[in-house]
Amino acid sequence: MAEGGLCRRRRWKSHIVGQLQQRDRAQKARFSDLVQAYTKVLEKSNLADLSVPFQTPSGDHQMGGPSCSPNHPSSACVDPDTVWDPSTVLTCLQNRHEASLLELETANGEMAYQVYELNQLLQAKDAALGDQEGRLAILSCQLSAVQAWRCQLQNQAEELRGRNGAQKSQYDSLQRHFQQQDGAFRQAQEKGEQLLLQVLQGKVASAQQENERIEREKQTQLARDLQAATTSLLSVKIDSEKMKTGEKKSAGGQESEEKKGGEKLWKRPFRSASATALSTARYKEVVKGWFDFRLKRGNSVSSGSMDQYYSLPTCVATGLPSAVADEQEGHLSEIHAVTFSPNSGLLATGGADRLVKLWSVAGGCLEKKEALEGSSGSITSLAFDPSGCCVLASTYDNTAQLWKVGDSRVKEILTGHTNKVTAAKFRSTWQRAVTGSRDRTVKEWDLVKGACSRTIQVFSYCNDVVCCNNVIVSGHHDKMIRFWDSRDPHCTQVVPVGGKVTSLSLSPDQLQLLSCSRDNALKVLDLRMHTVQQVF
Repeated sequence: MAEGGLCRRRRWKSHIVGQLQQRDRAQKARFSDLVQAYTKVLEKSNLADLSVPFQTPSGDHQMGGPSCSPNHPSSACVDPDTVWDPSTVLTCLQNRHEASLLELETANGEMAYQVYELNQLLQAKDAALGDQEGRLAILSCQLSAVQAWRCQLQNQAEELRGRNGAQKSQYDSLQRHFQQQDGAFRQAQEKGEQLLLQVLQGKVASAQQENERIEREKQTQLARDLQAATTSLLSVKIDSEKMKTGEKKSAGGQESEEKKGGEKLWKRPFRSASATALSTARYKEVVKGWFDFRLKRGNSVSSGSMDQYYSLPTCVATGLPSAVADEQEGHLSEIHAVTFSPNSGLLATGGADRLVKLWSVAGGCLEKKEALEGSSGSITSLAFDPSGCCVLASTYDNTAQLWKVGDSRVKEILTGHTNKVTAAKFRSTWQRAVTGSRDRTVKEWDLVKGACSRTIQVFSYCNDVVCCNNVIVSGHHDKMIRFWDSRDPHCTQVVPVGGKVTSLSLSPDQLQLLSCSRDNALKVLDLRMHTVQQVF
C-alpha cells in the first residue's frame, strides 16, 4: 500500500507540475519571475501540508489518517478517526488547488493591472526620454556649432593680436618719425617766421620810405599849386542885368570881373585873406555842429544854417587806414574773434590757440592785460556783458564758457550743444545769454543757475546771434535772418538776405541791423519794418 500511495503521490504531483508548466509556458512572458516565485512558495506549502497525513502513527494504527486541525483546509474532508482514503485526499487537494487557483487569478488580475499601469508609466517615461534625447541631440549640435565658432573666434583673435602687434610696431615707428619730422617742422616754421618777419620789416621800411617819398612829392606839388594860385590872375565876366538884380556868378572862387566891348575889366588876386578866413571859420562851425551830439538829439536850438547842414546826410571823410597804429603778436595761431568792451577800454581776442587775451587800449596802443585760460577748443566768438565785467566765448568743443575780468579761471561752462558753438551773446544783463550752434539750435541760458532755460529748434545751423530787448535775431546758413520773441515759442519774422549769413551787428539805438553774407554784400535792415533798407 505504501508503494501504491507513493505512485499515486507521484502521479498527482507530476500532474500538478505539468499543469503548472503549461500555465508557465502560457504566461511566462509576462509573469515568469512572479510565477517562479509563487511556484516555489506553493511547492513548499504543499509539501508541508502533505507530509502530515502520511506520518506513521505512534500508537496502534499502522497508517493514520490526516490529522486535520481546525485551521487546516482538509479538516472538513478527512476525519482523524477514519482510515485515510487516497480519493478523499485527492478531492481535498483538488478543492484546495482550485481555491489557490482562484486566489492566484485574483492576484494575477491585480498584478496585470499594476503591470498595465507600469507599462503606461514606462511608455510616458520612454516618451520623455525620447524628448530629452532629441533635445540632447539638438543641444549637442548647438554645442558643436558654438565650439566651432569659439575656435573660429579664437583664431580671429590670434590673427588680430598679430595684426595689432604689427600695427603697434608700425605706429611706434611712425610716431618716432613724426616726432622727428615735427621737430624739423617746428625749426622750419621758426625759421620761416623769422624770414617772414624780416620780409615784413623790409616791406614796412620800404612802404614807409615810399609813403614819405609820396608825401614829400605831395607837399612839393601842393606848394607849387599854392604858389601858382597866388600869382595867377583870373578873368570873370559879369552880366549887367544880373548885376542890376543883385545876382552874382562865382567862377571857382574868383572875384575879378571882365567886360568886353565897353564893359569894365577888373583884375585881382585869386583868393583874398578875408575870404579864406571866412570860409575856414564857416567850415569849423559846420564840423563842430556835426560832432555836437546834443544838437542832434534836439535838446538845443540851432540856427538855420545848422539845420540846413543836419538835413543833408553828409560824410566828413572816408577811406582805408593808411598806417597801422599798433601791432602786437598775441596768439600762437589764427585769431577768430575780436571785440571791444562797452567803454572801449578793453579789447578781447581769441583764436585757435584756445586762449582769450585781454588788451588795454590807451593812446592808440595795445597793452597786454591778462590771458583767460581753460578753454578746451578753438574760440569762435567773444562778447562782453553790458557792464564790461564778464567775457562770454563760444568754442569748437560744443560749449560756451564764461570768465570774469580779473580772474583767469573759467567761471561757468555751458554744455548742451551737440556741435560746435558759433556764436554767444549776452542779453540785457550778464545773468542771461544766448548761443547759436551748428546743431541747428539756439539756446537761452540762465547764467546764475548755469542751465539752459529754452531751446529753439531751427531748420538751418546758426552762424551768429544778436539780442535786443525781448527779441533774439539769428543769422543762418539757409540765407535767412530769423526773429524770435522770448514770450513766443515760434519764429515771429523771417527776412531773406540772398546769401549765407556769416555775422550780425546791432546799432546802439537797436533800430537797425547790419548783416554780412556770402553774396559779397552788407545789408542794413530796418528792425521796425523788418525790411532791407540799404545794400553795400
